[in-house]
Amino acid sequence: MTGHRVTVPESPADGAKPKGPQSYFPSIEAKYGRPVQEWLDLVADRLDGDGHMEVVGWLKEEHGMGHGHANALVAFVRRALGD
Repeated sequence: MTGHRVTVPESPADGAKPKGPQSYFPSIEAKYGRPVQEWLDLVADRLDGDGHMEVVGWLKEEHGMGHGHANALVAFVRRALGD
């Protein structure tokens, strides 16, 4: 058990580039200086009480994240949680 509700997916073994929201993960780590797993944990917790756009807004306002990066994290977590 990892203790995480949503975990960062492993990179494809064949070296293929990730598609969809996870294609943003390397640039999110580089730009905001925190591992993606931390962002996924924060988003998963926040989605317990807030909707998609509320969490996107929170990431933008409180953490200075761009809309595309924030939306990618929220979309990935929602999909992983089956929302």
